[in-house]
This record gives sequence, structure tokens and C-alpha cells, in this order.
Amino acid sequence: MRYQLLTRARLPLLAALLVVFAAPASPAQSPVKALVGGTLIDGFGGTPLRNSVIIIEGERIKTVGQVGTVRIPDGAEVISTEGMSVLPGLWDMHVHLMINGHSDYEHWDKTYPTQFESVIMPSSAKQLLLAGVTSARDLGAPLAASINVREAIKSGKIPGPTLYVSGPFIQHEPYPGTELFRWGVKGVADAREKVRRLARAGVDCIKLIDQDQMTMEEVRAVVDEAHKHRLPVVAHSHRPEEIRRGLEAGVDNFEHTGLATSPEYPDDLIAMIRARAARGNAGPLYWTPTIEGLFNYEYLRDNPEKLDDTSWHVGLPDSIIADIRNSIRHPGQLGYFQLTPSRRPTLARKFQQLKDAGVVLL
Repeated sequence: MRYQLLTRARLPLLAALLVVFAAPASPAQSPVKALVGGTLIDGFGGTPLRNSVIIIEGERIKTVGQVGTVRIPDGAEVISTEGMSVLPGLWDMHVHLMINGHSDYEHWDKTYPTQFESVIMPSSAKQLLLAGVTSARDLGAPLAASINVREAIKSGKIPGPTLYVSGPFIQHEPYPGTELFRWGVKGVADAREKVRRLARAGVDCIKLIDQDQMTMEEVRAVVDEAHKHRLPVVAHSHRPEEIRRGLEAGVDNFEHTGLATSPEYPDDLIAMIRARAARGNAGPLYWTPTIEGLFNYEYLRDNPEKLDDTSWHVGLPDSIIADIRNSIRHPGQLGYFQLTPSRRPTLARKFQQLKDAGVVLL
């Protein structure tokens, strides 16, 4: 099964470039734009190009060069990028637009569901775009909100990256109060029907979690039904048995590197991963490690003034800003991250194991 998955990254991006690609052209706008004067980073490891000129026609980059060597077409809209860095739009392979940074999931899930679609998810989407992310996978949110926000961005009604959405998680049993975006399965028939319902709604992939708590027949049913609808299956890999069952069922893409502090993956698991990655007819085995939280947490804990950056306020009412700020007032006490200092040292070994086994890291 082939589907588009590109590298995950977070880097500053030129706001002018975002405007070019995020906003639909109006009849009054020139179809040709020229970004002039900035330092171009091509994303392929090339030498940064200073005093760059980028000519864009419609949705295509036509010419790249430097001031004095590239002719700017008559009538082109010239956008100065002096003093800025210009680089391709970035992918974020794992986001949850509905969360928006609050540290208490139980409180958040109970308080704000009625504002997910109208306020919170559009706010998160705009913040991603302003951070340079022009494509993202939203892997877990209410179904209607996921589809509606994706389509609103696609039609130009609201700003945001191109979204690829899974809708609700598929799992053994939803946590109390999360039924809107976590769908439990009760047997093989129910597993297949849940996937068919998501497919009919138009999701881009299926998100499977806690598969070690499901029967193997249920896991296989989810993956098989998804593949019948040409939908890739993205699954959690927090625990070894989650990975084993996902591999046996044919999961396409695993997420995370585990919540435990074990120094490496078990040998038998790596053997299974290697065997799956070597099966060329099955397509690549993708792995999205989602490591930025592990690295960023300690930095933010030790440099809390970074949390005063108002960029995360964009699109949010004052009441929600205050609620989020209060929840992260003491970064060193956030329960979700208490194991982070012990988990981060395991990453180098786990990355090497996955790389040696032949997975494609995203």
C-alpha cells in the first residue's frame, strides 16, 4: 500500500512564504509572486543561498536564484524576505489539534468538547501554520470536527496546514468521558463496522491504540478492513505487545518510542520488525518516534520564560489562555513528563535498532 508520508520537523518559517501557500489567490492578486532577498534553505542539505529570489507561478516554484541573476517578471507581486530565512513548508506527522497544550487531559476533555471544532482546532491549525508547518497528520480527534476543520482549511475558509486526519482512535475501550474521540470495539464485526464508518466519513487513515488489550482477531479486523478501503493504519508502539500485534496484523506505521524506560527493544521484537521491513511487497514499514516532547520538556522546564511567548495564544479566547497557562505554571511538576529524564537516554539505542532493522523513520 502506497501513501504519502514525509519527514516530520519543526523549524521557523518565513511568514511571507506561508501567506503565499496558505491563502487562496483572489482575482485581484498577481498569479506570479517573487520572494526577494532572504536566505534560502532548500531542505536537501545544500549550502544556504543568500540574497535569494524565488519566482512562484500559481502553486509552482518556477525559478530559484539570487538577486542580480534572476529576472523578476513584469507585474509580479514582490514580497521582501530581507533578513529572513526561507525554506520549504514542513510536515508534522503527529498532532492533536484538539489538545492545544493543556497539561490536564481529564479536565480539558470534560470542559471544552463543544469548542473543539469552532475554536480550539482552528486555533491549533493556525499556530501550526505560523510555525512553518504546511502539512500535518491529526491522529485522534472527534470525527465531525476532524473532517470539517480539514475541509474548511482546504476551501480557504480558515488558515492552516493541509490536514490528513484519522478521526477518533480505535481501541479496546474508551477512557471515561472520551467517547467522542475514542471508539471502543466489541468483537470483530464491531471493529469492521467502526472502520467502515470512518471510511464513509472520508478519513485519511485509521488510528489504532492499545491493541495489546484487544483480541488478535479484533486487531486483524481493524487492519484488514482499513486496507480494503485503501486506508493506512497508524498504531501506537508504547508497549512491546502493542508492536507485536501490530506487526502480525499488518500495521503500516507505528507511533512513539514507548512510555517505559527500558534501554532497548527486545531482540525477538527487533527480529519481527526486521522481517516485516524486508518484505518488499508489503511496502515500507514507517515509524514516527514523536521525540520532540522528550527533548523540549527539559528545556522548557529549565527555561520557563519560553512559555511566555504569546504565539500559542493565537486564536484562543482569554479564558482558555488563562486555563492553559495555569495548567503549565509549574513545568517541573507535570505528571505526564516525570519519566522523561529517564526515557530520553534510551532514544539513541532505540533509534539505532530501528534504523538497523530497516524501518523508515518519519
